Amino acid sequence: MIQLTTEPIDIAAVTEAVRSPHAGAVCVFFGTVRDLTGEQSTAFLNYEAYAPMAEQQMAAIAEEIWQRWPVLGLRMIHRLGRLAVGEISVAVAVSCPHRAEAFAACQYGIDTLKERVAIWKQEIAPDGKAVWIHPETRQ
Repeated sequence: MIQLTTEPIDIAAVTEAVRSPHAGAVCVFFGTVRDLTGEQSTAFLNYEAYAPMAEQQMAAIAEEIWQRWPVLGLRMIHRLGRLAVGEISVAVAVSCPHRAEAFAACQYGIDTLKERVAIWKQEIAPDGKAVWIHPETRQ
């Protein structure tokens, strides 16, 4: 399941959504808003998306993951709007029979989401200066 939301991401719900009695591994990635990028302090972030395109791109990535690994459960969520330092901005959770598969599928999910999905991040400094972060500079 893929989702864009303006609501906080529930860590337990994301994890439980992918658990399976057939899965020996659940791998979860939570991206959080950090207070420092390089030497620039961050007060908060704004995330924007062109939702129809972003959802389509996320669905395509999910399908690639389902095709490439023996996935038993998959969840990809990205939060939109204003997020404070420490809040979760993105979650990718994958369950598979074995850990190597779960790790690989989860990493592919987050890396590909950050690379291809039409979601834009704006960092706001404590002095109010706003900078849009381009995909090629994201980490």
